[in-house]
This record gives sequence, C-alpha cells and structure tokens, in this order.
Amino acid sequence: MSIEAVFVNLRKSGAQRRIRFYGRQIFPLLLMWWLIGPGLVSAQSSMATGTVGGGIYVLDSEGTSYVPGAKVILQGSKTIQTETDEKGHYSFQAVEGGAYTITASFPSLEAAQEITIPAGATITVDLELKPLAVQTSITVRDTDNNDAKAPTVTETITEKTIADAPNVNERFEALLPLVPGVVRGPDGRINMKGARNTQSGALVNSANVTDPATGSSAISLPIDVVSSVQVISNPYDPQYGNLTGAVSTAETKTGNYDERHFSIQNIMPRPRFRDGSLMGLESATPRMTYTGPIVKDKVAITQSFEYRFVRTPVTSLPALERDQTLEGFNSYTQLDFNIDTRQTATVSVAVYPQRLEYMGLNTFTPQPSTVNYHQRGYQINGQHRFLTGPDSALTSQISYKTYDADTTPEGAGPYQLLINTTEGAFFNQQSRRTNRFQWRESYAFAPRHFLGSHRFKAGLDYSHSDFDGRETFLPAELIGTSGSPIERITFTRPTAFSVNQNVGALYVSDEWTPSHRLTFTLGLRSDTDSVTGTSHASPRAGVTLALTNDGKTLLKAGGGIFYDRVPLTLPVFESFPNRTVSYLDANGEVTNSTAYVNRITGSLQNPRSTAWNVQLERQITSSLSVRVGYEDRNTAKDFIVSSTGVGNSGVIALSNGGNDSYGEFQVTASYRSTRFLLNGSYVRSRAYGTLNDPFLFFGNYPQAVIQPNGSGRLSFDAPNRFLVWGDIQGPWKLTITPVFDVHTGFPYSVQNEYREYIGPRNTERFPTFMSTDLQVTRPFTLHLGERQLKMRAGGAVFNLFNHDNPRDVQTIVNSSQFGGFYNDAWRTFRGKLVFQF
Repeated sequence: MSIEAVFVNLRKSGAQRRIRFYGRQIFPLLLMWWLIGPGLVSAQSSMATGTVGGGIYVLDSEGTSYVPGAKVILQGSKTIQTETDEKGHYSFQAVEGGAYTITASFPSLEAAQEITIPAGATITVDLELKPLAVQTSITVRDTDNNDAKAPTVTETITEKTIADAPNVNERFEALLPLVPGVVRGPDGRINMKGARNTQSGALVNSANVTDPATGSSAISLPIDVVSSVQVISNPYDPQYGNLTGAVSTAETKTGNYDERHFSIQNIMPRPRFRDGSLMGLESATPRMTYTGPIVKDKVAITQSFEYRFVRTPVTSLPALERDQTLEGFNSYTQLDFNIDTRQTATVSVAVYPQRLEYMGLNTFTPQPSTVNYHQRGYQINGQHRFLTGPDSALTSQISYKTYDADTTPEGAGPYQLLINTTEGAFFNQQSRRTNRFQWRESYAFAPRHFLGSHRFKAGLDYSHSDFDGRETFLPAELIGTSGSPIERITFTRPTAFSVNQNVGALYVSDEWTPSHRLTFTLGLRSDTDSVTGTSHASPRAGVTLALTNDGKTLLKAGGGIFYDRVPLTLPVFESFPNRTVSYLDANGEVTNSTAYVNRITGSLQNPRSTAWNVQLERQITSSLSVRVGYEDRNTAKDFIVSSTGVGNSGVIALSNGGNDSYGEFQVTASYRSTRFLLNGSYVRSRAYGTLNDPFLFFGNYPQAVIQPNGSGRLSFDAPNRFLVWGDIQGPWKLTITPVFDVHTGFPYSVQNEYREYIGPRNTERFPTFMSTDLQVTRPFTLHLGERQLKMRAGGAVFNLFNHDNPRDVQTIVNSSQFGGFYNDAWRTFRGKLVFQF
C-alpha cells in the first residue's frame, strides 16, 4: 500500500471507504505471512547455536603474519561468510551445531579444514594460508556474493586503510577522495560523483546524519571507532532515498565481548612556528578508545573520546594573522548486546560540540571580517536485529539527532568589500536549532524459488524534523577602485521562523537470479514529504551478467529515479530579511536603488534525478582486476536563487528552476597480494549545471551580492583525474601507504568591481592540482614486566614534492592582482604514535 493511500484513507469516511481501507490493510498482512511463514517455522525448530572464531595467517621469513581482509567461508547446513579484521581475526556468531567446511582465501592463497561444531559450543579454528599450487584442501566458491551481484559501483574504504592511509585531518570523511569520482572542492567540502554536498546522502550505522536545515553531513566521530566507509554511486537499492547524488555510509566497530582493549594516541601537541619563532600550539588532538565486555559474551562497550585543537593557516596572510582555529570535543559511546542466538542490538550516543574561529578566512578576507561558527549536537541511535530464520531477518532502528548552530561576526564596524581585501564585521548572524526523529524497519525474507531464486526485502522509513531559527543581516558596502563606496546593501529587521517536516517512505526490492550467471535487482520506493505535499514513486532496476563460466567477467548495468529531500532553510525563505540595493556616485549620494523582497516562485518541489550506468569488470589474474564503466545522471527541479529587478522594485526568487548533469567515464585497476595492495584509476568527467545554489547566499557563510542565475561547469568540476594509492607491507614490518592524486584545476568566474560576472561563468581554471602524500608506520612491542605494551609509530608527509596548489584566486578584473593565485598548500609533516594495551 502506497503512502498516498495511507494519508487519503485517514481522511475518508463512510462504510464503503472503511471496507476498502481494511481490505487494503489485510492483503499486505496475508502476503507478509506467506513470505515470512517458512522462516518463522524454521526459526522455531532450530537448534542451539554456537560461535566459531580464530585467525588467518601466513608463515614467511619474519614468522607468523596474520592477514587482514581475507575472505572466510563457513559451509554446512547453510553458507555464511565474513572477512578478517585489521588483526587478521574472524568470527561467526549464531552457528548451528553440525559438520562444516571452513575455508579462507586471499589472492593466490587458500586454506580449508573440516570441522564439527557441537550444539551451543564456542570453538577456535586458526588457518594457515598456502599457495594454490600446493594447496590440497577442498575449494569452496562463494555462492552469495552480494557485492558482485550489485549493478552499481560500490567502493569500500576498509578498517586497514583507515588506519594506514595518510590523513591530515584524521577524520574518516577526509578519506572519501580515495574513491574515484570523489573530490574535495574549492570550499573544502566533499563532493561525491558530481553532486553538491547537499545533494548526497550521509549515513552512520544506517542512520541519517545530515543537518535538517542545510542537508549537509553534520556529525563528527572519532576515527578510531569507524570500521569501514562505503561510497555508493547511483544506489539502486530502494532503501536509499532523499538524495539525487551518491551516498556515503559509515559503519562503526562492534565492541569486544571477550577482552579489554585500550588505545591512546596523539598525546604530544604540535608547536606552532612563525617566522622562525615558537608561537604557541599548532594543534593538540589526543584520542582515547576503550572496548571490552561488561557481561562476557553478552554485553560489550566501546567508548572513545577525542579533543581537537587545530590551527589551519592561510599561507598568503601575515604570519600571526593567518590561522583558522578549530576547537572541539567528540565522544562516542556504543553498547553491543548479544541477547541470544538470534537477537543482537546496538545502542550508541555521539556528542560533537565544536567551535570554528575565523570561518571564511582566505587571502581576501582577513580575520576581523570572518565569523565564529559554534555547533552543538548529539545523536542517539538504537538498532535491533532479529533472525527470524536461517536466511531471514528483521532490523528495527530508531535514532534522534539534534544539531544547533550559531554564527557570530568576529570584528566590528561596517562590512566593506574592497577590491583586494575585506574590512569590518561580517554582515550576517545566525542562530539555528534543529532536531530529527527517525524510525526504520527492514525485513529480509527467506529465499523463494520460482523461475529461479528470489530474495525479497521490504521496509519503511519515517522521520520528523523541526527547525527554529533567527537571521540578522547588517549593511554591506562595495568599495570601488576609487576607494569610495559604489554600492550599498541594507536589510530589514532581524526575523525569526519555525517549520517542521514529516517524511515517509515504503520500499520493496527483489534480487532475482534466474540462473547462476544472471541476476536482476528490482526495486520500488514511494516517498511522501509534508513540506511539498507530494508523493513520488522511484523505480530502480539493474542487471549483472557473468559473461564467462568462471564468473570472472561481469557486465553490470542499471538505472533509476531518485527524489531529494527539502532542507528546512528553504520553506522559510520568505521569512528572511529583505534587502535594498543602492548605487552611489563619487560623492556617496544614491543615484538609484531597488528594494527586493524574498519570494518562493510556485510551490516547492522535491528535486528529481535520473541516473544510469554500465560497466565491465574482469578478474584478469588472482591478484589483478580491472573495471571500465560509464555513468550518467541528470537532475531536474533543483533549487536555485536568482535576482530580478525592474525600476525601484525587485525579487530575490527561490525556485525549482535549476538543473545539473554529471557524466563519468572510469577505468580502474586493482592489484592485491598478501603484502601489496595497489589501486589506480583514471576518471574523465563533466559536472555542469545552474550555479546559484541557495546555500551560497543563505548558508553558514553567505555571499552579500546575489546576481542573476547562470549555468556553467560546477565549482568542483575536474574533467581529468588520475589517482593511485597503495598499502604496502614493506621490510622490517613497515607499512607504507602512498597516495598520488592529480586532477584538472577547479573552475572560477571573472567579475567586475560590482561583483557582476563578465562573460560566461566558470570558464577560467585554477592550475592543475597535484599532490603526493605518504605515511609510514611500524609496530613495536615494549615488555613491561609480565605485561606487553604494543605501539605503532611513524610519520606522514603531505604534498611531498611541495607542488604549488593554490586555493584562492583574484577574480576581479579591476584589481592590479587580477588572475593571481594565492594560499598554496605547503608541504606538511605529521608524526604518529599509537599505544595499545
């Protein structure tokens, strides 16, 4: 039953309508019973279950080395699989007693062993990987590799990569550019697959972590609790919604039920040197993480704390006036419950207050003309998983998120935009209070068999969001080349506003495998949004075809429709202060002025994107795989802001008149062996669309001048990108992780002294970006009496060859510095020292 029918039936009256309503309710229940029934019967008759765990290792010249990322398969009454963690260990929970074959595999290596698991027992099985040429054990193939069957591109950043890769900010989201097609734009925000930051989805443990007001990702987690991060381009699985771009989903580590572990790192602050002298601290970022059992085998806790004090320099400003300062505290608490053999649960609490001083600092905006950005928030998330049968499961989830944000001007005096700099206090002040309640239910049905195998999944997703805010705009002036004001912008009095939103979705999907070489994924999602008062159906479909009998050559293709969310800043647009723009002569007298009012043109609608992709994958050898693919996305009814004026009156219009498109051709190769991982990719892309994103003018750091809308290359468009990174287990137990990234410079527009655009927009470009980053670490063990202290020490260097990568450009033709590039990202060194108990 669609969401539209639910809302309509609630308003109906009369016997006939009630009969129809109850009939529509009963039919899905009967269908649900037909699908779930076999799983429930199987669940009631199942045996007591146990646990299987151990390590996967190789023997080499340095002794025993445990292998992370090895695939482990347990085959018996059913087949289940997992991968070893960063320490080379694995675990299978809720395993029924009986005879099994357990296999482990890694490129060019494999191991297998027959085992018997007593009912309800816990056993340990360690396996030694050996080359295939001398391996005599039985080979068991994976018969249910969902990633291989997925028709879209899914890139995963594993726990080992998170620990080993150079990461200047030590944030998990900072590693997303390791994925082809994901770049950090000129504003420092992550843009995935040609979509604006506000168009993509962001999930942590399946819970939405975006800011209801702006739509941007809004959570900070200590990186030590993150086990993996995925980027899914064009997610055809209908459980993903409220987006028109890609989606990133992070998973946290499960607490340790057996042993206590404690780690601490970054205990030494870094000094700040300016002009050869010590000037206080550059950063202090200590982190502490604990995991261990509360009730052995039943309840485990993970607790992580992180304090962050970081100064980030704008290298083109004076030595003592160039630092943007971030101070924050992140806490993450997670309780994992092993309730019984078929039920597990997780409850987590994340708290993430922070203060960013001098937000907006750049070459042309000194510290006194920036703002202080203060955020407070927390998220509570609870998830319950119930295995209703050997191959069916019900997942229930509830989360509650708050996110409060305030911006306060740093300096004093009238805000003035000069040709080469800015003076006075910033012209905007904000106060926002938001919260979101989310409830999700998802059921994976036991496989059904007719015309092949079917794996059905159905679910619902409901969220309620509230937004209360206040906006204050102060006068702003443009100063011309003469040194006198040429334009003045004034605003009406501050305003307060409030809005709420209810969003609901129902979805169903089927993974249909008519033969072992062919799989179809079919999905349908229905969304309803109370802000727009509309409902939308989003069909999605994909196909995976094995072109060869060995399954090493796969052809994948898919397409779908996606509808985006409506950030809550937009419905209250007409409540924002209005503005008057006045032009001044050489004596400072007003020659003409236009009073603008804020208007929403038409009614707000949910932006819609249509996407498709096709790709060919080939496993050339056991270690080398290659992928070639193309994807395309077109977004319509996107949100834009534009100004129009006739005489003394004008309109600042918010509408759904925007559109954008993204096309990407990608070639990717991956080579993986026991001690060597190397990924290389080339991406040819084009991100094009309308440019007046509302959050440029009404976001955290708005622009004062609003020009008519235009189209061009999006600000993060990088047509050519070559990316290579690896994870190498070198000699002397060294872990060496290099990252080489080169791409076309980002586009920008040319303006005159009135900040009016000259010629087509975004036709000029920054110089080619090129950076080589490197991190090298080594484990150590200190013997303290009968105890052992494990350490990992090393260092990282960013922009190893000190390539000129400017971040600012003078775009005003009236400036003597026009076309000059500034704020180069210099070579940076970082030490790393981790203690583990």
